[in-house]
Amino acid sequence: MSHPLTHAMPRSKSKTLATWLAFLGGPLGLHRFYLYGLGDMIGWMLPIPTALGLYGMERIASHGIDDQVSWLLVPLLGFTIAACALVAIIYGLMAPEKWNARHNPGLPEDALPGRTRWLTIFGIVASLLIGTTILMASLAYSFEHYFQYQIEEARKISQ
Repeated sequence: MSHPLTHAMPRSKSKTLATWLAFLGGPLGLHRFYLYGLGDMIGWMLPIPTALGLYGMERIASHGIDDQVSWLLVPLLGFTIAACALVAIIYGLMAPEKWNARHNPGLPEDALPGRTRWLTIFGIVASLLIGTTILMASLAYSFEHYFQYQIEEARKISQ
């Protein structure tokens, strides 16, 4: 006779929780660990650009805004946050049938974990607002510093 827990169904994966984990904890890989387990390689790789971006911010604090290394590192953080916000939007907008087929294969197509709720919608809206803002700020920061650097180099050449 087998033990009743050996044949237990795996826990269902909530679309709402995955949306919020991607938005709030995406740069640390929390949504990947929730959906795919601790063995997910992408989940373990996500903190790398996050840490590099935070290191770039620390370099700005200690070396000033003209630190060229930080010009490369800081946008990594912004792009990682923006990409995770995009993932949160994709999760939140996924049809319940598709969500349950992918993440809850033993449940009916219209099962509760795949349904869109108000908290899911709030997660989508927050991801859209914050993700877009951070993406635009990262692009502006990158382009501004790149063009300033080019102007300075052109001045050096012309003198």
